[in-house]
Amino acid sequence: MAVKETARSAQAQLATMPERVAVVETKVDSMMVCIDEIKSNVKDMHDCLDQTRDMLAGKLEKMQEEYRTNSGKYFEHADKLHAEDQASHEALDKKIKDLESFKTKWVYMTAGGIAVLGFLSGHATALSNLFK
Repeated sequence: MAVKETARSAQAQLATMPERVAVVETKVDSMMVCIDEIKSNVKDMHDCLDQTRDMLAGKLEKMQEEYRTNSGKYFEHADKLHAEDQASHEALDKKIKDLESFKTKWVYMTAGGIAVLGFLSGHATALSNLFK
């Protein structure tokens, strides 16, 4: 009896085999469609990355050219500013020296005047006798 049951079970499984194979084929077909979509998406992504790389390389080259062009202008401008600063410092140096000499002259004149006034006040009696 076990053999008959096994045979019936095998026949039942064989009867459903075409359905099961059809289900598996449908799933495989569905997977193939998904794989094709993934391949298409990966190709689109690679194309986008290539375009982005090319665009960035172009912009970087343009920036380097602008730097090369403008770096010379920067140094020319810096040299001009340095020359202007130097001239300004020399003018300020001259003015400071003039003010120092003016101050020194008046300090010595004031000190001399105070010394003369001190001498005169100390010798006022002798001077008054001299003018009598």
